[in-house]
Parts: sequence; C-alpha cells; structure tokens
Amino acid sequence: MADRFLVAGARVAGAACAEVLLDAGKAVTVYDRADSDRMRALAAKGARCVVADDFDPALLADIDQVILSPGFPPHHPIAVAASAAGLETYSEPELAWRLRGPGAPQWLAVTGTNGKTTTTTMLAAMLKAGGLRAEALGNIGEPLVFAANGPYDVLAVELSSYQLHWSRLLAPSAGAILNLAPDHLDWHGGFDSYAEAKTAVWRGGVAVVNLDDPAVVALAKNSSAEITGFTLGEPRPGQYGVALGFLVDYTGGEPVRICSVDQVRPAGEHNVANALAAAALARRVGVAIEDIARAIRDYTPEPHRNVAIASGGGVDWVDDSKATNPHAAAAALAAYDSIVWVAGGQLKGVDVDELVRRFAPRLRAAILIGQDRAQIADALARHAPDLPVHVLDGRDDAVMTEVVAHAAAEALPGDTVLLSPAAASFDMFTSYAHRGDAFAAAVRQNRAMDPTE
Repeated sequence: MADRFLVAGARVAGAACAEVLLDAGKAVTVYDRADSDRMRALAAKGARCVVADDFDPALLADIDQVILSPGFPPHHPIAVAASAAGLETYSEPELAWRLRGPGAPQWLAVTGTNGKTTTTTMLAAMLKAGGLRAEALGNIGEPLVFAANGPYDVLAVELSSYQLHWSRLLAPSAGAILNLAPDHLDWHGGFDSYAEAKTAVWRGGVAVVNLDDPAVVALAKNSSAEITGFTLGEPRPGQYGVALGFLVDYTGGEPVRICSVDQVRPAGEHNVANALAAAALARRVGVAIEDIARAIRDYTPEPHRNVAIASGGGVDWVDDSKATNPHAAAAALAAYDSIVWVAGGQLKGVDVDELVRRFAPRLRAAILIGQDRAQIADALARHAPDLPVHVLDGRDDAVMTEVVAHAAAEALPGDTVLLSPAAASFDMFTSYAHRGDAFAAAVRQNRAMDPTE
C-alpha cells in the first residue's frame, strides 16, 4: 500500500480513515473546510491538517493516493485535481477492503435506491441467529475500517451509490441490488451512471437480484456474476419468493417455507422483498432456514421507516422521514387509503410528477415544506387541482408545529397523516432522523393527538 495519503473530509468516515492510516505508520494529510475537534485530534496523532475554504491542488504534490468522503461527487475540484494528477481515488469502504488481512471477515453487501438499512440490519440479525459473529456496518454503524480484520466472521455491509462509485477493488462474497429508481442524479450526472455504480456489489461474482425490478434485471443480464433472484411472486427453481402467504426458498430440490408474510416487520410488500434479499444473502454463508425465520420474527424495525407514532380521533400519524426520494415515498403512500401527505425537501434532480399522479386519488390534503416544495405543489396542481395544499415557508424545526396544526385541521377519522417527504432533508435539517424527530415532537405537543387529554 502507498505511504502518502490525502484524506478529504474529516467527519466520521474521513477521520476514521486518517486514524487507521496513522496507526499503520502512513503519512497523512487531512483537508477539511472547517476546523473541528476531530481535526485537532488527528493533528495530535501526527497528521498534517489543512483547513481552507477552497482546495489547493498543490496539496497533491507529495500524495500517492486520495481518500474522499463519499459525499464528494466526481466533479468536485478535489476529485478533478486528483484525476488530472493520475492519483488513485477512493473512499472509506474501499480502504477497509484493502486493509483486510488473513482471516478477515467475509462481506455480504446490500445496495439499492431504497430499503438498504432495513435489509442490512435484517441480514445481520439472520447471521447472528445462525451463530455467526456479525454486525451491520458500511453506510450505517461504525466505520468499516475499524472492523476490516475482525472481530467478526461476516459483515453485513450497506453500501451507497457514492461509496460504490469511489471503489475499485472491493468485491463482496455476494451482493444484492434491491431496486433502482432515479436518485442522486445531480451527484452521478444521470441514471445510467447511478445504476452502473451499484453493480460494484456484484464484483465478487455472486449477484442477488430483484426479479420484479426491470432496471435491476437489465443490469443482471449484462453481468457475468452468478445470479440468485427474489420475487414477490411464486418462485421458480433457484429463486426466493412468496407462495400461499409464505416466504419461500426454492434454491433446493423443493420449495421450503421460511415464515409467514404477516411476520415481516415493518409491514408492506417492499419489506417482504427486503426480507427475501436478506435471506438469500444469509443462505450463501450457511444460515439455516429456521434461524432466518426466527430473525425475521424477532426483528426490530429501524426508526423513521413507516413507523406509527401516534393515534387519536380516528387519525393515525406515521413517520416515514427516511423516504428521501419518490421511490421510497411510493412504498409508504401505497400502504394507506386516505392520506394527509407531508412532503418536500431536496428532490436532488428527480422528477416527482409520476409519484403525484399515481397517488393523487389517495390524498385528503398535502402540506409541503422545504427547498423544492414548489415542484411538488405544481405536480399536485396538475393531478389533483381540487386538493387542499398548504405550502409552508419555515426553515427550521418550528415549521413542524405548523405542519402538524394544518394536518390536524385537514385530517378526518380514518385518515393517515404521513410524513413521507420524497426528498432529502439537508435544506432544513441535519438528517432525515432529525426531520422525523421534529415531526414526532410536534405531534406529541399537539393535544389533539390524544383525545383523553
């Protein structure tokens, strides 16, 4: 491995990379636009730390390799300068892969537009139920570089399109692509580049494929990997699927029931698909059917994913803040018959028109917030011209108090007030979790939620 590294970005992943490289005796330069406790700690460990608003390409003069925080797009000045200098450039998961030594854990990777964290945490639960030392890492949990050489048997690794774009050698034992829909197009420059980045999870030669998603199937047709498919329909030999209300493994001579569809949580067809993908990966490392079934039954859903947070006056309130794109929002909108929809944020260059057209008949009202709220309002005007729409201008947590007040006024018994933004959160909040927490706090503060008060 090279000896001189530039680490660009000193948040969690970048700081972890710098720390591991320093511990390995490498020369490390860390660049960030802001000073921080992490920067000062890395300087104390021997890193050369540079804080500047603009990146100076001269920093690359004595560098062998560049490690970018995954959020840096290919057109970022650092990436452009590194490419011009002929420097190999990658991100934290790739470094973790390169750091592996003899006896390192296997990687089972999960990617897709939506459902990554649910599937990855389901997979980790299945691996643990099978007696393996395992953890869910990658785009969640602690940095992969800290776990590259143990103390695990298998890692359930969630990988984003950003992380996969910035990979070169990373080749998991098996990888699943859950689904594909337009997302992060401003980062990747187009859907084809976004989709192509995802295929890096198949680099190890085993591809778990959503047979119900035409875009994933199209990628698989051009792959030389061994294919294992999953479907919400009845599986053919060699596939995972659903038959007579049960998840089924038909990779052996006869179909074998895993568990009832009703036992999958969170509820919804998309989460049944997630469970099938996780099961397909777990079976690759020998986890028994009964252990997979037990893990599914005992699984605790991650927060902010179509989670009911309150009920009162015949109205349910649901936090699906993790729906940061239209594809994710569609899964939640499909689950309810009459909806007061809370939406908006950063659409990331993705068109919301088809989502609105499809679900307009289910909407009682809409409350729109965030940077791209006008685009959603325009789509609603086209497809639901008589729908009550409240477009709010607030820019911080306080806007959620207005959101809940408007929603409470519009909702009727039998309705669901659904925060499923179809957009990213960073225009107003620090994360989708912050957004969901702000919504839940506003719901709790509204006395109308509890008719006993």
